[in-house]
Amino acid sequence: MVALLEYLPLILFFAVYKFVDIYWATGVLIVTSSIQLGYHHFVHGKIATRHWIFFAIALVLGGLTILFQDEQFIKWKATVIYAVLAVSLIISRYIFKKNLVEKALIGVLKSANEKGDTDAPLNIELPKHICEQLNLMWVAILAFIAGLNIYIAYNFSLDFWVNFKVFGLMGITFVAILITMAKIYKYLPEDQS
Repeated sequence: MVALLEYLPLILFFAVYKFVDIYWATGVLIVTSSIQLGYHHFVHGKIATRHWIFFAIALVLGGLTILFQDEQFIKWKATVIYAVLAVSLIISRYIFKKNLVEKALIGVLKSANEKGDTDAPLNIELPKHICEQLNLMWVAILAFIAGLNIYIAYNFSLDFWVNFKVFGLMGITFVAILITMAKIYKYLPEDQS
């Protein structure tokens, strides 16, 4: 259910684009993103910074798309988001000395452990060199996606770009998650793996 909520704005954007047009789809994206913020506030009592950032980018670029009736603005949304994520990973690691990929992985694993059948707390130690490799891998993937999105936006049709945005970006992200899981699998405790 949580995954569906995360992807709901994207799913509705795609559906409305296919049945109406890019401008209506962009409006739906903005509205569903704001509903998503409300849901997170109501259920969790707070809204994560990333949700605020994603909403702000959708609101600004989507608003410009609708205001000027020019789809070029919304095409930049994925590039801006993925570039911000890549830069955030670099800044957090090399300026603030925090590896956000490591933090996210441990958080996800602990969350999965809490939802599982085991009462034992999760005790996982990932080697620092693996976390460093994963951080750099994600920086490279996010930067690649940012560049690829804008390349496709300006060199292919709007229809092709929308399909790539929905399916291509999701596919690349899924493969990156699989690679990440493969790299950490052998470091999971026996009963966790």
